[in-house]
Amino acid sequence: MSVKQIAVERFSVTSSKPFDEIVKALEATIGRSDLNAFGSRLKSAKSFQDVETIVNEAVGPSGFMEFSRFDLGAILRKERGSDQPRILRLVVGNPLIMKKMVERVVDAGSYAPVTILVDERADGVHLSYDRMASFLGSYQNEEALKVARELDAKVEGLLNAAAQ
Repeated sequence: MSVKQIAVERFSVTSSKPFDEIVKALEATIGRSDLNAFGSRLKSAKSFQDVETIVNEAVGPSGFMEFSRFDLGAILRKERGSDQPRILRLVVGNPLIMKKMVERVVDAGSYAPVTILVDERADGVHLSYDRMASFLGSYQNEEALKVARELDAKVEGLLNAAAQ
């Protein structure tokens, strides 16, 4: 048995834009495919080139696709009987980026796809993301860290654009 301690860096940007507008901006850039059909297509792919084509067709302009979403605020709203707070967790990624990290550090599979958290607070709507490079830093693999840093920059750019 082993335990590894990992320090995580959280990137967060706060916006004065309405929650729904931010979510709409994110949805406009993140691909939203039928995941069952996507999985079937991947399973029947004959080559890695086919896999690349299938993934590239599924991702949006951001280079990411949505794998799932969780309306975390729904349970709180049930208790409080209001429309506040709104909290949305989006699980997004790109299997081709994940592959580049996992082939170097298998544990990267625990962190990809990534989570984007969008939540309303008194000071605005927060868009948060835990940096992949911080998850992978302790593994000391420069090639995986390079991919992780590029991923972080893409996600942070996406969040900054949605917040503006």
